[in-house]
Amino acid sequence: MKTRLLFVISLFVFNLASAQITTPIIKAGFGVDADLRANYFNNFLQAGNDDWFNNGTQGPGQSIIDTTGAAAMVARIQSDATFRKQPFFRTMRVPQYSIVNNRVWIDAVYIRDYNGQSGGDETAFVSSNKNGDSPAQWTGGATSVLDKNDIAEMMVHVRREGPKGTDPLWFFGGLSLQGTTGNRYFDFELYQTDIFYTRSNSQFSNYGPDAGHTSWQFDAAGNILKTGDVIFSAEFSSSSLTLIEARVWVHRSALNITPKTFDWSGKFDGASNGSAYGYASIKPKLAGTYYTGLQSGNNTWAGPFGFVDGGNIFRTTYSARQFLEFSVNLTHLGLDPLTLLGGSACGLPFRRILVKTRTSTSFTSELKDFIGPFDFFNAPRVNAQAEAPFLCANQPTTTINVLNPLAASVYTWSTPDGRIISEATGPSIRVDTVGTYIVSQQLLDGCSTYGKDTVVVGRNISACVTLASQYQLKGKVRSRNTQLTWQGATNQGQTALVQRSTDGVSFYTISTTISQNSNGSFAATDDINAVKAPFIFYRLQIQSASGKVEYSNAIRLQNDWQSEDVLLFPNPAVNKVQLLLPSLKGQEAFIKVFDRAGALVYMDKAPLSGSSQVYTFKNTEHWQKGLYLVNVQINENNFTHKLMLTEKIH
Repeated sequence: MKTRLLFVISLFVFNLASAQITTPIIKAGFGVDADLRANYFNNFLQAGNDDWFNNGTQGPGQSIIDTTGAAAMVARIQSDATFRKQPFFRTMRVPQYSIVNNRVWIDAVYIRDYNGQSGGDETAFVSSNKNGDSPAQWTGGATSVLDKNDIAEMMVHVRREGPKGTDPLWFFGGLSLQGTTGNRYFDFELYQTDIFYTRSNSQFSNYGPDAGHTSWQFDAAGNILKTGDVIFSAEFSSSSLTLIEARVWVHRSALNITPKTFDWSGKFDGASNGSAYGYASIKPKLAGTYYTGLQSGNNTWAGPFGFVDGGNIFRTTYSARQFLEFSVNLTHLGLDPLTLLGGSACGLPFRRILVKTRTSTSFTSELKDFIGPFDFFNAPRVNAQAEAPFLCANQPTTTINVLNPLAASVYTWSTPDGRIISEATGPSIRVDTVGTYIVSQQLLDGCSTYGKDTVVVGRNISACVTLASQYQLKGKVRSRNTQLTWQGATNQGQTALVQRSTDGVSFYTISTTISQNSNGSFAATDDINAVKAPFIFYRLQIQSASGKVEYSNAIRLQNDWQSEDVLLFPNPAVNKVQLLLPSLKGQEAFIKVFDRAGALVYMDKAPLSGSSQVYTFKNTEHWQKGLYLVNVQINENNFTHKLMLTEKIH
């Protein structure tokens, strides 16, 4: 029978018994038992708890990580030794800030590290780097790493204990190492900035302004003026986990202030003994449990993607002590964004995560291996568009839709000069007046505004044509073909033509065969394999023998684009830059933008779904007009497009 090696989390010297849980436990509905299976807890089937994955056990417990395509990936891993060495990512299987089993799932990620590359691990520290150093001094690259320091895979999940933003916030982490004996040490470092590692030059960039990190700042009364970087450090021996502690990056002078949400616990380490900035250990204001965790037993299931050991051998189970799982109650510890700066319950006190190992129990010991930095909690901001961007006699109303709606988000619409003729909340509205329409997004009801978008509905005289009201055009896209249908009989001498547009304004006639159904309706099919646009518009042109031209209603359909390519549009661009991404469910697109000099100016990732989708670039206010290179990586495929900005984006 599988055994469990329980561990004691010794976070702080004071009040140790109240700070730890030393047995498998379920927190916020998630099983913390060094096992990856939902509906399976502490060696037994037990329906109800969520976990990283599900291996087929029935019950209400849910899996966290998206496993789409896992069987195909495992088949290739087993047959292709080179592919077996490559890293890959998986994100949460539901959108960020979804409510599942009456709990808010904020975000999750699973990452497989490089394995067995020539010259060693390709993302490891190659010089004497330490936690307190500025990332500007860190150097990464390919180097040999001892098994006990070699990260195989990493996973993180953050959720709230209930459906409200005020429910306790929990951080769950999992880590597997190649080594299972000896003392092993690791850190989960949480950054405020978009820190980034570039493999081509082995350097870190976009780190914080305070000696390479972002410092927490307080007023004299201990109120938090600014949040900074956080690190969770842990160590475990061959038999148990022996220490976890939390630290925050501060100026040394901050230790003379008593913070409102947590207390100092006596440790401070920077780049050197006299450093002005460093990581200071913290403890909660109140007694109680806030850390849990333990190590895996022998033959613990290694998840649907399996485990690749240090010899590049694929295995389906972990050895004893190979996988570590832990949890942190961020609310109890004083790191809940709801209590920081009077902040929003829909925020997180960090933007990116870097996981690394080090050589000894000393916080200032040499760093060895790392995974990341990677984005966390980067929910897509609202992106809206009108079905028809104009109003006229044959288009007296139009619908404005949120193109990327999240089920848990609240969308509220307003207009300073138009008129909304439907409810002003929800992912779409109906309008009948030219004007500007603004949608605000809250990630959860009661949260502050997370994102906004503006849609302008105008009047286009050239598009305002006589309406043939008896023709009601409808359509749908299936298997790269548009299927159009309409009611209404064509009078003698009249000709019906199908017209297509990719912008809703400029239409052109396409060649298609029109057939009549038994019920008197008409139908036509349009092959759209060559159409690379996010949306396609259609209307009918009805021409009489006398030359009079009328038009039907116009419809907008989402283009279910299946190409493996990536489309950048518009190009040249003026005010908005977007990507049309392919339909590859369970995959992720990693997006980078470089300026003419080769400097990285933008980086993001986008989870892909079962249909094509539009990605809108964010935070572009600092871009200048000129030439850029846009690179998109999806698995092993790289797409690079030139982008020309004709004027500064505002």
